[in-house]
Amino acid sequence: MPDDKNKISAEDAALFRKSVDDARPLSSDTVNHERRRPRPLPRQRQLDDEQVLVDMMSDNIDIAEVETGDELLFVREGLQHRTVKKLRRGEIAIEAELDLHGQIVNEARQCLANFLRDCQSSGKRCVRIIHGRGHGSFGKKPVLKNKVNMWLQQRDDVLAFCSTRPVDGGTGAVYVLLRKA
Repeated sequence: MPDDKNKISAEDAALFRKSVDDARPLSSDTVNHERRRPRPLPRQRQLDDEQVLVDMMSDNIDIAEVETGDELLFVREGLQHRTVKKLRRGEIAIEAELDLHGQIVNEARQCLANFLRDCQSSGKRCVRIIHGRGHGSFGKKPVLKNKVNMWLQQRDDVLAFCSTRPVDGGTGAVYVLLRKA
């Protein structure tokens, strides 16, 4: 029994021949693409920049300086009062967030440096960093809170930071206002 599904009608065959009538065979079946060289990456410069960021953020801080319930506030000279007020009220849109919960100091420092570098290069203006309140650390002291406080103050690209509203983490997180790139 012949298979009628695969049979082509005379009309379809004629239509096909008419549509490919002016087709010409290819002279070659290979295509030569021009290879573009990738743009050079300044790897050593990137590594140097990362190391500078790590070196900039020292650990010289007295743990007793900031207690668990203390709010953080830092403002560079020249920043408008109105802008600081908006930041403290949480009225500036958060464009990125970093959660440092459970990280040890060295991991947190590197994550923070990378995060801020990426935010700065992508033009983000306001970010939130969650450092925690220290409930899980030895002696219930806020180790990362104190470190983040000092690290952020040492960075020129940070214009201001303050503890967040309770709904955004309260004294366990900060809003950070970054300088325009």
